[in-house]
Amino acid sequence: MSVCEFKPGLEGIPAAQSSISFVNGQEGILEYRGIRIEDLAENSTFLETAYLLIWGKLPTKDELMEFEREVRYHRRIKYRIRDMMKSFPESGHPMDALQASAAALGLFYSRRDLDNPVYIRDAVVRLLATIPTMVAAFQLMRKGNDPVRPRDDLDYSANFLYMLSEREPDPLMARVFDVCLTLHAEHTMNASTFSARVTASTLTDPYAVVASAVGTLGGPLHGGANEEVIGMLEEIGSVENVRPYLEDRLQRKAKIMGFGHRVYKVKDPRATILQKLAEQMFDKFGYDKYYDIAVELERAIAEKLGHKGIYPNVDFYSGLVYRKMGIPTDLFTPVFAIARVAGWLAHWKEQIAENRIFRPTQVYTGDHNVPYIPIEQR
Repeated sequence: MSVCEFKPGLEGIPAAQSSISFVNGQEGILEYRGIRIEDLAENSTFLETAYLLIWGKLPTKDELMEFEREVRYHRRIKYRIRDMMKSFPESGHPMDALQASAAALGLFYSRRDLDNPVYIRDAVVRLLATIPTMVAAFQLMRKGNDPVRPRDDLDYSANFLYMLSEREPDPLMARVFDVCLTLHAEHTMNASTFSARVTASTLTDPYAVVASAVGTLGGPLHGGANEEVIGMLEEIGSVENVRPYLEDRLQRKAKIMGFGHRVYKVKDPRATILQKLAEQMFDKFGYDKYYDIAVELERAIAEKLGHKGIYPNVDFYSGLVYRKMGIPTDLFTPVFAIARVAGWLAHWKEQIAENRIFRPTQVYTGDHNVPYIPIEQR
């Protein structure tokens, strides 16, 4: 690649060939292994979707039952990991706690036996099973409480919500949460997935792969955006303040969280689904004034910026859904990570199947032949 082809952030430059997911940003299409996200959200479950992403096909009934059984069996975490988490500062961000905990799994299970299908399946199951447990455990431990043990009689999403509160969730709430996980499970070559593939290309263990991706996801330009959306809606405060707020942001050329996407130039199809889920939640569990603010903000931005392809992305409505479930704002991104583990593991598996270590080049902009100055002369 020549110097003139340099693009900051590698924008538009293919970094891998993949059959895992597909996005058409002009038409608002997202597919997992060729299946539209709308069909999966309506008909599938998160674990079935995870199986699809990681193994490349929808499971049979028996395959899915066995996969679900394995995940349930591995939900509990080692007491030493739990004790380690108790030493984390209560003021620490849950994403930092999750990154450290995911990396710690490698101390117990890392053999780097990447040619062994049994090792690969065990790693997939263990990461899918334990990441939710660690997120819920840290949430309770930072409040000074013991973590809640998983319940084997609850499915994947209901069990996570149970571990957060020790209350069995309403079936609608559990189903909506499961759909949210499906929507966040995969999205082509985003920053955290690229991080996962780069780490995977070194042939390290999958626990390090997931830990590196978690660290990447934590930034406000990636997974942390849904936290910022709630803060923005709280700052606006009322429907009447929407347009003055927007005008002020536009005049200052400030970012409006939850809008715009590097790929989508129409409304993110996941945002459309999430908006409908939010309305179902509010119909059953009560009104949220911030939803009206969000709808008015979407309307105002469509009028002002729609011609530029600025529309809601997946982060805009997801925070409102999680908020209604009682999930703390700073847990929104770890919940994103719970879902995205499926996509990261799919890319890990794909990367190691035909691996070549990532070694991009650079454009050097420094000096040459600079003389060394002895310390006495500086």
